[in-house]
Amino acid sequence: MTRPFTQEPILSPLLPLALIAAALAFTTALTPSLIPRAGAMQGALAGAAFMAVYWLGAVLAGLWRWLGLPQWRPRWLLWAGHGVALVIIIYGLTRVTDWQNAVNAAAGLPPVETARPFTISGVALMIIVPLIILGRLLRILVLAKANQLARFLPARLALAGALITTAALFWMVGNGVLGGAVLRGLDSAAQQVDSLIPDDLPPPAEPTRSGSSESFLAWDSLGAAGRRFVTGFPDRAQIEALTPTPPDGTPAQTPVRVYVGLNSAETPEERAALALAELIRTEAFSRNVLVIATPTGTGFVQPASLSTLEFLWRGDVASVSVQYSYLASWLTLLVDPDYGVETARAVFREIHDYWRTLPAETRPRLYLHGLSLGSLNSELSADVWELLAAPHNGAFWVGPTFANTLWQDFTARRNPGTPAWRPVVGRGSLVRFATQDGMPDHGTQPWGPVRILYLQYPSDAISFFSPESLWRKPDWLSPRAPDVSPAFRWVPVVSFLQLLADFVAAFRTPVGVGHAYAARHYMDGWYALTEPPGWAPQQLEALRAWYADRGL
Repeated sequence: MTRPFTQEPILSPLLPLALIAAALAFTTALTPSLIPRAGAMQGALAGAAFMAVYWLGAVLAGLWRWLGLPQWRPRWLLWAGHGVALVIIIYGLTRVTDWQNAVNAAAGLPPVETARPFTISGVALMIIVPLIILGRLLRILVLAKANQLARFLPARLALAGALITTAALFWMVGNGVLGGAVLRGLDSAAQQVDSLIPDDLPPPAEPTRSGSSESFLAWDSLGAAGRRFVTGFPDRAQIEALTPTPPDGTPAQTPVRVYVGLNSAETPEERAALALAELIRTEAFSRNVLVIATPTGTGFVQPASLSTLEFLWRGDVASVSVQYSYLASWLTLLVDPDYGVETARAVFREIHDYWRTLPAETRPRLYLHGLSLGSLNSELSADVWELLAAPHNGAFWVGPTFANTLWQDFTARRNPGTPAWRPVVGRGSLVRFATQDGMPDHGTQPWGPVRILYLQYPSDAISFFSPESLWRKPDWLSPRAPDVSPAFRWVPVVSFLQLLADFVAAFRTPVGVGHAYAARHYMDGWYALTEPPGWAPQQLEALRAWYADRGL
């Protein structure tokens, strides 16, 4: 029986028009986006953009043939297409250093001498060649299936059925079975690393820290991130040295830091109960400020995120964090953004239920806090019905992710004329937004009883990556912020891939750019949110300088 679909050789030439479009995508991917990129990342991005557009062109060409429309493929067009594509790619490689420096200038970074075009080319080829081969193997698979179906169905319907069957198979394996297995496997591997304890890191001596000799939590159960957190600065001596003495001479205190690791208990509910018991043991509810700090995916709590608050309140602060994962936040966001919500809700419910039973005039002010994935889970931790009778005092969410639903809603409700990267919502009584340039002027409008503050850098792709950028220009580009290069131009498909690359690399930027939030901006946020007494402008500036000297 004659087969209606013939297989082309696996080494057949590339489609000329699709190749030219792919070369344009390659070069466009090298143009500026949000953050500086290393040569290897540039190469990976350019290679991915090339293949995405080439595959799109190949699909359109296949659809053209499926519809039975006339084809015109003279041999000279084949070679002309390859030549034009090569010229376009070479042009992009010669301009890539200038484009890199345009991003550096917007980010306040020094220029680079070269963006490493040879590295870019090599990495791109390592992506393009295998993916072209994979695409042709998939074509062989689809046409083979189509020939089978053509025994019972018309040729075009058989081809459509083969495409749908193959796509569904790959989607189910990649998005469901494989995605979940990868997440669990990486989480298990990271757990082994997390259990290692450096020889030079002894348990804390202060009884107000988890893992101490008086703690309910064993030192080796806290995990690497927890051990760094409970042994971190500041201590009472540092607070005394760097903060103003109040008029009544009240001495500084050692901050309370409670941390519950994944290995501390089996279930989220048990870990939440341990967190509450440890807070009660350390007399955390006698402090002025209590913070439920939801960590990032790895369990990490940024050193400056809470230490700045502890300085501002001279140690009169208690904080609690409960680990829910070992994985990097960006990976969890892409594979399973709901990872950790159960733990965050259990912790909030346990602590809030106890806190609300205390006399309102003596209990601490209760705030929620989180960075990155921590901000997402922190947003989702509090049920609005639980807050009606006893609302917490507010929240400080830093580097919110593009998946933060509350953040999305506030941004969408911004006042007309205010930019998406620093919106003003209503009169600013409930929620305010800050960037590295501070908050917008809300005039004489006061905060309300519940205060929510977002700190976000416009160059942070964790916040401003958007799946819709695949086909639609993001709102935050009109107008654009000072730390976003004027040379950044939105291009369908390519800009999506650029932002995805920025999303992955956002954690590896210098402090004050991308997703690396500076201590001075944490401090300014906590100061605006909690209004600690007794600070003069010069004292605040001295504390900012202390952090800057330490690269934070």
